[in-house]
Amino acid sequence: MRVSMHPEILLATLADRFPSLGARMSDPAANPAVRITTATHDSRLVEAGSLFCCIRGGAFDGHRFAAEAVGKGAVALLVDHVVPGIGVCQIVVSDTRKAMGPVTSTLFGFPSDRLAMIGITGTNGKTTTAHLLGEILSAHGHPCRVIGTLTQTRTTPEASDLQDQLADFVADGVTHVVMEVTSHALELHRVAGIRYGCAVFTNLSQDHLDFHGTMEAYFRAKAMLFEPSYSDRAVANVDDTYGHLLHSMQQVPIEAFSMDDAEDLHLSATGSTFVWKGHAFYLPMAGAFNVMNALAAATTAASYGVDPAQIAKVLAHARVPGRYEAVVVGQNFSVVVDFAHTPDGLDRVLRTAKTTLPDGGRLISVFGCGGDRDRTKRPFMGAIAANYSDLVIVTSDNPRSEDPDAIIGEILAGLDSHANIVVQPDRRAAIRIACESARGGDVVVIAGKGHEPGQTIGAVTLPFDDRVVAGEILRELGWGTVQG
Repeated sequence: MRVSMHPEILLATLADRFPSLGARMSDPAANPAVRITTATHDSRLVEAGSLFCCIRGGAFDGHRFAAEAVGKGAVALLVDHVVPGIGVCQIVVSDTRKAMGPVTSTLFGFPSDRLAMIGITGTNGKTTTAHLLGEILSAHGHPCRVIGTLTQTRTTPEASDLQDQLADFVADGVTHVVMEVTSHALELHRVAGIRYGCAVFTNLSQDHLDFHGTMEAYFRAKAMLFEPSYSDRAVANVDDTYGHLLHSMQQVPIEAFSMDDAEDLHLSATGSTFVWKGHAFYLPMAGAFNVMNALAAATTAASYGVDPAQIAKVLAHARVPGRYEAVVVGQNFSVVVDFAHTPDGLDRVLRTAKTTLPDGGRLISVFGCGGDRDRTKRPFMGAIAANYSDLVIVTSDNPRSEDPDAIIGEILAGLDSHANIVVQPDRRAAIRIACESARGGDVVVIAGKGHEPGQTIGAVTLPFDDRVVAGEILRELGWGTVQG
């Protein structure tokens, strides 16, 4: 979004709104007539009028690109030390990563102040809850946008991109924003400068320990969203141990939700029925975990004035791409694609699939683990797959820079030697083995990638969508056309 602000006005506004940043200008006399018209942390995106934010990362330091950014037209820099030999004004702070959100929020006119901001965090269920809540609010007449896994490459964008996106939403007449807030985003201050009207907690289980180190540190990162500095109030799943802890801490007013809220609950292979707040609900998404996601969305929507009857009407047609999504090509067995990529997520999906099996039906699971991610969860996921599945096909997920065979070896360490296991690193070939092995009444679960349209091997992302690939293979095996 285009803005126009003199650096001195930006600095004065920062001093008033975010005095703890201690922002100062290195040379107030530099380019006295300059106007900042946009901001970015990516030197490749710098254009005339940019404020270039020099942030430090694990493998780079944005200060090294300051001269290049100025050469491309940057008229100001956000730095943690004065970069010598640069002929533009420099706004100096102690930590540019912490400051980038507040600085770009100020530059774009505090867009989150003009939006009803709802932040959703948790290990599993963020995407489904955000998608459902966005649908409910939109149907209620609130112009709503969703930010998350299904809408962009990075679940929670970097601060400068996020503030720009929010400013565009305001310009487009949006009133409500539902966004997934990851633990990385909180720890790396991507959402700094945003005030949430409501924070939502789904659950917490093992993931991202490569980044956080311990579950305690992982929880502390998530819990930041529920501090008064970030949110006015909250909604939390108190069936989850960590959600119960958040509720007991009560740093902000928290409304609890629980599976007990779903009265007269009946689960089936195609969905569930239950009664909530006196209204009958039908949810066409299988699994108790999806009931919890629906309760999270419904509880939050009701707190924004949406009538339960309206919520029930929207949820009756709920669909979320890549979340327990069926692939139907006329075959006499079920094929389900799901994003489950954590131990808890895989457990929930396979447990749900197991309950849908008819007498004599078998559960066949296809999964792998992502490279350059938490390695400690790999044997646990192997053990979970073996516990539920009659046939486990271990394959590649997104190996990234790791050796796929090494990842598979760590998964196999958790598998019982007596389990029925097939190892096939080629994901397409693994899905083919599953479909060729399936017979009438079986359920094939392809887990880990869900809606993702690509597979990252090394530094290259190749087109690969589990749903598309499964459909292609089923047709190659002689099954009919997609049922409409």
